[in-house]
This record gives sequence, C-alpha cells and structure tokens, in this order.
Amino acid sequence: KKNLGLIYTPGVVEVNREIVKSPLSSFEYTGRGNNVAIITDGSRTLGVGDSIPEASLPVMEGKALFLKTLANVNAYPLCLNTKSKDEIIKTIEILSPNFGAFNLEDIRAPKSLEIMEELKEKDLILFHDDEQGVAIVVLAALLNALKVVGKKLNQVKICIGGAGAAGYGIFKILNYVGIKNLIVFDSKGIIFKGRGGDNKYLKEIAQLANKENLRGAKKEAINKSDVFIGVTGIGNLLDNLDVKLMKEKPIIFALSNPSPEIFPEEIKKATKNCIFATGRSDFENQINNIIVFPGVFRGLLDFRKKMDLALEFKIAKAIASLVKKPNAKNIIPNPFDKRLLKTIVACIRRY
Repeated sequence: KKNLGLIYTPGVVEVNREIVKSPLSSFEYTGRGNNVAIITDGSRTLGVGDSIPEASLPVMEGKALFLKTLANVNAYPLCLNTKSKDEIIKTIEILSPNFGAFNLEDIRAPKSLEIMEELKEKDLILFHDDEQGVAIVVLAALLNALKVVGKKLNQVKICIGGAGAAGYGIFKILNYVGIKNLIVFDSKGIIFKGRGGDNKYLKEIAQLANKENLRGAKKEAINKSDVFIGVTGIGNLLDNLDVKLMKEKPIIFALSNPSPEIFPEEIKKATKNCIFATGRSDFENQINNIIVFPGVFRGLLDFRKKMDLALEFKIAKAIASLVKKPNAKNIIPNPFDKRLLKTIVACIRRY
C-alpha cells in the first residue's frame, strides 16, 4: 500500500504539481526522457515503396528493438494512416509531451525534408535517419576509404547517384566538409542549374554542386570520378564499363537494398583495385544506419541536443577513428562494436 500511495494516488499528485511548475521536469520524473517515437507514413517502405502503414511495421519494430537492445532507449513505432505532410507535423506536435525525441523513417522525399525543415525551430529533438544517419555513416566510411587509397577529401571528385532523402543528406555533409567537385544525378539525369521541374532541395544541389553545369546521365556523371555513392534504389544500375570510366583506385559505395547498384563480381571485370561497400551484411564494409542511430538517440536524449551538420561531422570522424588500421576490407566498424555507443554519446556530450 505504501508503494501504491507513492507511485499512484495520492503521491503522484506532487509530481503532477512539480511538472506544472516546470514542464521540462517531465524528463526527470517520467519516462519521457527515454522515449522515442519512430514516425512513418509508409510512403517509402523498404522493399515495397509507397504502401499501407501496416506494411511499415516490421521495419519500425526492428528499429525499436535495436534501440532498446543496443542503447536502452524505449522506442515506439507509430505508422500513421495519412500521407499528408501537415497531418504528420500536427501529429508530432500533439504527441510531443510524451516523447523525448522523434525519428522520421521511410517517408518519401521531399516531404520528409519539408517536415524536418518546418519543425526545425520547434522545441523538439528530431533525427531523420534516412537523411542524417546515412550521411554520418557514409562520411565515416569515406574518410577511412580515402586513407587506404591515399587520396585527400578536398581533392576528389564524388558522384552521388540518387537525390532523395539519403542522397540529399550525403550531398549536404560532403558539401559541408569541403568537397569541391560533387556531381549528383537522379532519374532525370545530372542535376544542373536551370533544370526544369526541380523542387527546392534539388535546386539547392544544383546551386552548390556541378560547378561546370554538366548535362547528361549516369555515364557523364560518373566519368573521371574517384568515388561513387549509390542510393538510387535501383539494383545493378552500374556495370564494369561504368567502373572503367572512373579514376584509378575507385571507391564504390553501392548502398541500395536489397540489391546494390553493382556487385563485386562486376567490378572485378574492370579493376582489382577498388574499395567496395554495400548496405548488406553478407559483404565486407557494411555501411548501415544501425552503426549510428542507437548512439545518436542515446546521446540526444541524455544531453537534450539537436542534430546539425557540425555534429554530424564530429560523429562521423569519431566513428572512423574506431578503425585503427583501415584497409580495403575494413573501413567501418562492425554495427555491434560495443565502442560505438560510448563514442557517439561522448561526442554529443562534448558538442
């Protein structure tokens, strides 16, 4: 009875009154500070594309499981029965008293980018894993891959295939760290200034990348590139002839799942000297968000920080540093490396 009186009535009344005086104390006196909502509308569900919200549940539940087991974060899948940007934003705002942070997941771009932008100034912690998580882990792997091939970050030409949330996030972080020679292509070809029908995010890419305002498609984009990063969602997009267009010692991150843009056997027809990575666990160098998001949410919740490009860069460098002697088959830590959580959390704490 004593415990009942403390946990519920009448003891809970004192907690209620304290939270009324200081709403932020809800992070201390309730589970809010360890709760994350995983928000999706099912518009970009892995393997099926734009689908019903129920079809998204397996992915969201898997993510929630990893957050709990790897970072002790209570994560709740919320698959919304709406495709409306405004309704998603309103839902997040309505739910905000219950959660310490929100993860946007598998929402089609540019809608997901617009949601992040519109909620940016709110008193909310948001992380867009398809954009920011991918960007962090790609940069971490790239830093080590460049060490292996002996090339400098600010001297390479990088071609990004795909300009959805992942492609945009990768572009943003690479532009932030000083890559001067960036080319991005999508289903319509190379993104260039003045291309018709582009949304504001594609126009931003056109403004900051492709300094020579090149036109063309995949082959023109990849020509003389040092690095190809594929997030197109199209399996077997590249062949050995495309690889031959690249510079010596190419770096290829074929990250589409379940089928990457190119397989190792095809690359070997063009060169034996390539650093290759995918998002899959059955090849070496798995570039997967799971390396990032458990530590990110643990740190964001614990220290009430917001993610930005500077913090993305710091986390990427910290993750890369965990690989003490990178080589062609080892450029990124194993997703279950126990050092990842502490390293990422410490990075956020110091920021």
